[in-house]
Amino acid sequence: MKITTGLLFALAFLMNLNVQGQDITENKFGKGLINVVAKDSSYSANFAIRMQSLFTSNWDVSEADGLGNAEANFLIRRARLKFQGFAYSPKLEYKLELGLSNRDISGASPFTSDSPRYILDAVVKWNFYENFELWVGQTKLPGNRERLISSGNMETVDRSLVNSRFNIDRDLGLQLHHETYFGKILMREAFSIAQGEGRNITAGNLGGFQYTGRLEVLPFGDFNDYSGADFDRETTPKLAVGVAYDHNDGAVKTRSNMGSYMETDYGFYETDVTTLFVDAMFKYRGISAMAEYADRNSDQPFARNADGTLTGDAVNIGKGFNFQAGYLFRNNFQILGRYTTIDLDDVITQQVEDQYTLGFSKYIAKHKLKIQTDISYTDLNLGLNDGLTYRLQFDIHL
Repeated sequence: MKITTGLLFALAFLMNLNVQGQDITENKFGKGLINVVAKDSSYSANFAIRMQSLFTSNWDVSEADGLGNAEANFLIRRARLKFQGFAYSPKLEYKLELGLSNRDISGASPFTSDSPRYILDAVVKWNFYENFELWVGQTKLPGNRERLISSGNMETVDRSLVNSRFNIDRDLGLQLHHETYFGKILMREAFSIAQGEGRNITAGNLGGFQYTGRLEVLPFGDFNDYSGADFDRETTPKLAVGVAYDHNDGAVKTRSNMGSYMETDYGFYETDVTTLFVDAMFKYRGISAMAEYADRNSDQPFARNADGTLTGDAVNIGKGFNFQAGYLFRNNFQILGRYTTIDLDDVITQQVEDQYTLGFSKYIAKHKLKIQTDISYTDLNLGLNDGLTYRLQFDIHL
């Protein structure tokens, strides 16, 4: 039985705890199981765990037969170990996040040495000058807001179809982050150079590198714009607007650095892929609203063999839009509605989707302990059976 270095580290960390009977800790719920700061302030370490248990039920919906082909599934959607802190100086931070659920570690291939992909984040952040930070390692690229919001801080059971079709997720490389104030206005910028193959790739770089830039403006000042639900009940309107552009030079996957590899009779098919994101987050007196637009294009989206024949693989180009809005009541019960539309290129995928979602959340300890449920109707607009989905999820973050 093989155990990865990351898991050995996690187990050794836990085994070093001095557990004798019933220990008492000053740590508070949701702030991590372990918080350590060196006596000489030369390092700190925070260890936390997070789990999501999900129940899903799906039905086909047809005009002739109504509901049919019911399916149900229980799933550990996410199971994470999280380590973070600083080393040598508070200006040098680190984050290590390991995924243990099947959904977290799936995707083994020759390019990941046929091994489970345990590592989600392994990144060092160096505040080398004023408000400039250099990030080195594997982490989320500065793409769309919905992806950058942690899965543990969402006000929905899971992210929208726009994210699942267009997001650029995690990759390995360098990122430069900066922020500055112009009076009350806050502006953030981020630029990334990444390998362009996705996370945990061990076989080197195919094609070219991936370049991503993101600009955000908060015209009414800073607020908690990377967390769903307005727990702070902002007394004045708060808004964050973001634009991100990604260029993957010589991409070899159907969704830029995501999806499946495009293979031909002479090797991998390479083509430039660009993705544009525009997003916004708004909060005011318990109201929260988020909108995102995505547009993906490729100069030559169809994979072809040496003789010019199509392989059947193609870049998923097209557009998507998502809008959701919710209200958080004083008892920390929230109701939310979401509309999502996906319009992938008809010639390539023949896929058009409209999805309508009604969701409810009960926050027991904000996002650290919550129960969420939703029901979604998906209209495929192609004469195919539509879909109805019900989900119920329990989330705990210690």
